[in-house]
Amino acid sequence: MEKFYSIWKRTFGCGEADDFHCTVTQGSQKFTSFSKAQILTQLRPLTVVVHGPAGVGKTTLAKKWMLDWTQDTRSESLSSTLYLSCKELRRQGPCTFAELISKQRPEVQQAGPEVLAQEQKLLFVIDGFDELRVPSGSLLHDICGDWEQQKPAPVLLGSLLMRKLLPKATLLVTTRPGALRQLRLLVDQPVFIEVEGLLEQDRREYFLQHFEEEDQALRAFEAMRGNPALLRLGSAPAVCWVVCTCLKLRMDEGADPALTCRTATSLFLRFLCGQFPPAPGRSAPQHLPAPLRALCVLAAEGVWTQTSAFDRGDLGRVGVQESDLRPFLDKNLLQVDTDCEGCYVFLHLSVQQFLAAVFYALDSGERAAGDGGRGDTEDVQALLSKEERLKNPDLTPVGHFLFGLANEERARELEATFGVRVSLGLRQELLKGLSGGHGPFSCRTDVKEAVSCLYESQEESLVKEATGHVREVSLHLQSPVDLAQSAFCFKHCGDLRRVSLRVEKGVFLENEGASEPDTWVERCFFLSLSPRSKHDHHALCLWTDLCSVLSSNKNLSFLDVNHSFLSHSSVRILCDQITRVTCHLQKMVIKNVSPTDAYRDFCLALIGKKTLTHLTLEGSVHGDKMLLLLLCEALKHRRCNLQYLRLGSCSDLTQQWDDFFSALKINQSLQSLDLTASELQDEGVKLLCLSLRHPKCFLQRLSLENCHLTEVCCKELSSVLMVNRRLTHLCLAKNNLGDGGVRLLCEGLSYPECQLQTLVVCQCNITRRGCKHLSDLLQGGSSLTHLDLGLNPIATGLRFLCEALKKPDCNLRCLGLCGCSISPFCCEDLASALTSNQRLEALDLGQNTLGQRGTTALLEALKRSPCRLKTLRLKTCEASARTQKLLEELRDSNPTLTIDWKAGGASRPPYCDFLF
Repeated sequence: MEKFYSIWKRTFGCGEADDFHCTVTQGSQKFTSFSKAQILTQLRPLTVVVHGPAGVGKTTLAKKWMLDWTQDTRSESLSSTLYLSCKELRRQGPCTFAELISKQRPEVQQAGPEVLAQEQKLLFVIDGFDELRVPSGSLLHDICGDWEQQKPAPVLLGSLLMRKLLPKATLLVTTRPGALRQLRLLVDQPVFIEVEGLLEQDRREYFLQHFEEEDQALRAFEAMRGNPALLRLGSAPAVCWVVCTCLKLRMDEGADPALTCRTATSLFLRFLCGQFPPAPGRSAPQHLPAPLRALCVLAAEGVWTQTSAFDRGDLGRVGVQESDLRPFLDKNLLQVDTDCEGCYVFLHLSVQQFLAAVFYALDSGERAAGDGGRGDTEDVQALLSKEERLKNPDLTPVGHFLFGLANEERARELEATFGVRVSLGLRQELLKGLSGGHGPFSCRTDVKEAVSCLYESQEESLVKEATGHVREVSLHLQSPVDLAQSAFCFKHCGDLRRVSLRVEKGVFLENEGASEPDTWVERCFFLSLSPRSKHDHHALCLWTDLCSVLSSNKNLSFLDVNHSFLSHSSVRILCDQITRVTCHLQKMVIKNVSPTDAYRDFCLALIGKKTLTHLTLEGSVHGDKMLLLLLCEALKHRRCNLQYLRLGSCSDLTQQWDDFFSALKINQSLQSLDLTASELQDEGVKLLCLSLRHPKCFLQRLSLENCHLTEVCCKELSSVLMVNRRLTHLCLAKNNLGDGGVRLLCEGLSYPECQLQTLVVCQCNITRRGCKHLSDLLQGGSSLTHLDLGLNPIATGLRFLCEALKKPDCNLRCLGLCGCSISPFCCEDLASALTSNQRLEALDLGQNTLGQRGTTALLEALKRSPCRLKTLRLKTCEASARTQKLLEELRDSNPTLTIDWKAGGASRPPYCDFLF
């Protein structure tokens, strides 16, 4: 402690650094302090906030600091430290500040001037700020600066923190993390110190000291490390004692410690039951049920009110006396509170939360026998609701424990030990609570939270009932824990239709160079499974269980694996499930997956997969020479039924493109091909066009968006349009085709044999001349029905398009002009065209500045002359009264017309939706 205090003095007293950040380890405590503000010598007075989870030693640190402070200041007339417990202040009535501090130091009542004279030497320790429990922000509105003014204790404390009372004193505040946000509103430029509690090495030493045999101690420690939730709780010495006590008893009975530590519920239940074993040949002790019920009621009420201390009045309210609690005091489940006279506290917050869960697990008769719990305290649905958990995070562990108690074996153990019955309706209450009463895993379900709760139950029948009707699930696997929980839950799904997977780094460690997990909890989990091969074996077994849903669900048709870091073995396991005859996948999306050669494995697995109709491979496929060859084999296979293929960001060599495109002459199922962002270039398009001109090419929809194309390739594409009677949709967006390229395309489009219906040429550097070529084409009875010219600077070229729209032979139904530099002056021509055209159904004018004049002209035209237009997107400034009136009149006269008049900065629809 001396080392820590000396560092603290040196850091905050010397002013040598503008910004302070240090980590100090002292004994079994780790302190991390930081401040965003500059820490200077002149920074006085000082406010230090010590924060951390329950039971990690914040109060102990504060009291040691008080001792060191007193010894350092050597005050002769008055103790320079004062300790204020927020648990006591919560029960304190209105008083003056002098009365408040004189409860600890009576002489202060008469020594006010002397105290004020020495206030810079005073250290106030405000312990357990989170226990104060006042409405958020309320302390900001009631501030007292008078030493003798009578106020509620929380108001006086808030005034002290805001430096309205004893402004030069040093303040040390301890709190749990949940109250930090409120505390930040009160204190100015505080220094934060995070107390993490027992470090991993300290926990290991604790186990070695608790167990007589080293081998037994290490087995127990590894078992705790295998459960990150328990490992995190183990930073509190009290929890370490609970774990050691329970595991020692279980191991002496010959039980596997890993099974006991599989969930936190099993550990805490067996600890509780292990403290009260029935005598041989006898049933549960008759004197325990009533005190246990009362204790559970207090625990539940305390969790709701975020209270940890209970006085004699609380005991009397639930019908027990102090003597009734002796068994729990003797076993350390309950302790006398040394900081709050006449009060009792639970051994640790987690023990209180577990006993609160026991309260909810009891049937209604058992709860009533406890003579407690009213309102929300009895409502399981309120306990499980997301809204309540956000307001009070302490409720979340209670919900997890409650799911754990739904396990039939654990319910029998609780009844056998204490003679209390678990509610028969608990299972249905929990199922209802999973989705807020809207059916299992509805759209309101937090999947990660639900999976965590179901895993805690370890009750397969409950999991099957909860997931039996789940049709769609999206899993984000961030750690081995997520993998274990998801595998346990979703292997029981019987009606899955769609699965989305995202796997972060560190779940699989097989590949060289795989990143280690970021958090210390996950690192501990990995170490518990070391060496790496042991971890991977365990992870791959879980992965196999999870992937089995692909072959066990006959209706599962869609798999999406995106932004995932897999291993060679995990890819092979996934591919093995895909190749099984019981796997009926129809659509697959593999996007941004590593390792890069995983794409080859997927392609290999899909050769001959007759159910597959849609495939997307996108991401790290640059320079993979084998990928196109494997896809080529898949397309040539006699059982290939692939209809849609997206191959994004590919940059293979010309020879591979040639082989791939040759497969289009053989394959008779592929209808849509999307090569967006592939480095095809003009040379590659020439090879593609050779296949497109072949009479046995059945391709109907093609996207070459952003493929580095120029005007050069348009002659080849034009020749395809002249002879290919199957191609109906073509996207050439984001290529520098220019007006010359449009002219060449129009030559092919003008042939009677051309059947193209949709042409997307967004952002292709088309100007006024290009519009003239398209106008001539449209007036000649072209087959085009959808034309998207978005993000091209056509300017006055709109006049040519309007001329085409007026002609009876123009077949356009959808016209996209988003971001085409259209001015208000052009709207007169467009308004005139709309009044005469009877085919146009959709018009996109988004991201064009039409102004009030242009907007009014369009709306007036639509109001004046009925047309077939159903969708209009346009950008307008804040609508004037005239515009608002026109919009309302249009809604009344043409209810089928949808007008999106705020499509200014809105992103335009995807270029190639037509490919689906």
